[in-house]
Amino acid sequence: MSKKDALKEQILQLTREYYQEVHGQKKEFEAGKTPVNYGGRYFDEKEMVNLVDSSLDFWLTAGPWATRFERRFAEWLGVSHCALTNSGSSANLLAFTTLTSSLLGDRRVKRGDEIITVACGFPTTITPIIQYGAIPVFVDVEAPGFNINASLLESAYHPEKTKAVMIAHSLGNPFNLEAVLTFCRQHQLWLIEDNCDALGSEYTIDGETRKTGTWGDIGTSSFYPPHHMTMGEGGAVYTNNDLLFRIVRSFRDWGRDCWCLGGVDNTCGCRFTGKFGQLPEGYDHKYVYSHFGFNLKATDMQAAIGCAQLEKLDNIVEARRKNYATLYEGLKGTPGIILPEPTPNSNPSWFGFLITVKDDAPFTRNELTGYLESKRIQTRNLFAGNFLKHPCFDEFRDDTSYYRQVGTLKETDRAMRQTFWIGVYPGMTQEKLSWMITCIREFCEQNAR
Repeated sequence: MSKKDALKEQILQLTREYYQEVHGQKKEFEAGKTPVNYGGRYFDEKEMVNLVDSSLDFWLTAGPWATRFERRFAEWLGVSHCALTNSGSSANLLAFTTLTSSLLGDRRVKRGDEIITVACGFPTTITPIIQYGAIPVFVDVEAPGFNINASLLESAYHPEKTKAVMIAHSLGNPFNLEAVLTFCRQHQLWLIEDNCDALGSEYTIDGETRKTGTWGDIGTSSFYPPHHMTMGEGGAVYTNNDLLFRIVRSFRDWGRDCWCLGGVDNTCGCRFTGKFGQLPEGYDHKYVYSHFGFNLKATDMQAAIGCAQLEKLDNIVEARRKNYATLYEGLKGTPGIILPEPTPNSNPSWFGFLITVKDDAPFTRNELTGYLESKRIQTRNLFAGNFLKHPCFDEFRDDTSYYRQVGTLKETDRAMRQTFWIGVYPGMTQEKLSWMITCIREFCEQNAR
């Protein structure tokens, strides 16, 4: 073994020991004192070893680890292509912007075109649409999952303006993919699946089961710490469409026309012989730009963490399903609340356990969550609730040319006022799950008398 290899192995062994000393010690649970987080990092020494290993290579930008992750993640999803990004929000920005490329001809999204979506969820499913100058068309959701009400899609459709549907699988519970896909195919619309909360969820159509994020034209994921897997920051865009992937890569990498991997030259074999736009013939292909792009790449160190997380992903998904089942069985029959139910034909990989306070309950959502927080149990609202009610929409109140709303958003408002969720992430112990069940039942039963 060379001195370099010996030094590296020594460093990595010390990293393993450091993990065990600092992060590997389990603390005893004390009800009401130990925090019960809604989510968090779930890792062991392998992530830290990969991180240190990649830092010693000092590649820094996207490199060999990133390429490895993209290949393995695509295989896990069952898709042809994956592009790693620096966040899930960037993944949504990239997915939407891809649809604006002139390479898509008549199906290209232009400013003023309409994109069907929902106001109930996380803002980065919507903000790329508005930032580009397209028009989000908001339809209502339906309880108890608070996914899009697919029966409203036709009423939202405009034959000249509608170009795509961009919606998320709420808290890991898939939306009605069969109905949404049928609608999109009938009208030749793009479908972007925001899969950031649903990694590992499955949906079955006509006997075929696939992971969510792979049924539509483009899927996106987030690797922020509370999500199913993490890189600290990070995300991904994936597709089976070769042309869409070429556009994704271009927009992600400054808008360049070249598709060479980092550190690789002349993959096309005509780096100095091509003719592009009004550039002189033979202009270096590595500096030809076919789109007005961004720099949304992740680092190799993030990807190294992701490679270790991928090895755990099947177990992570199974743990989330198991924790959901424990909470559901423990809370079944609790007065005053509605529990989450899987969408028909789906097998969710739950991001959280969504609870809705009934209309006639003798207590409010805030009263229940305030009680849980006092017991050191973290709660979270269903993200924006109704995004249209937020201060960022104040400037549009008197000018609805920036968006369109179809009908009422009654159930969206219900989510805003009456829903919240608690965690099911793999770091949950049986003691923590039991404590959440005890506290929720205790509060609801006492206030129902």
